[in-house]
Amino acid sequence: MNSIIAAVAGFPTDREEADALIRLRDRLVGLGVKAELRDNNTALMVHRPDPGLPVWVFVGYGGAYYSWQNAEKRHPTNDVEGAANVLAQHVAR
Repeated sequence: MNSIIAAVAGFPTDREEADALIRLRDRLVGLGVKAELRDNNTALMVHRPDPGLPVWVFVGYGGAYYSWQNAEKRHPTNDVEGAANVLAQHVAR
């Protein structure tokens, strides 16, 4: 789907999804959690404080949610602070 059709149809653009991930990354870094954007800003890799696999976060569900752990976990994109807190707790386990 091209960006004009996406905008008319009300779907989030790649830029909006990237911006959501950038806001989440910035909030996580502010909490002391190492997180980095990957794959042209379409994914966020959140590192665990101890050795272990990182958590990959994506924007899904039409731009409405951050999702991770094979979309078993999700949090609304309009609550960046809450999503960052939940992810920080998740990677600390």
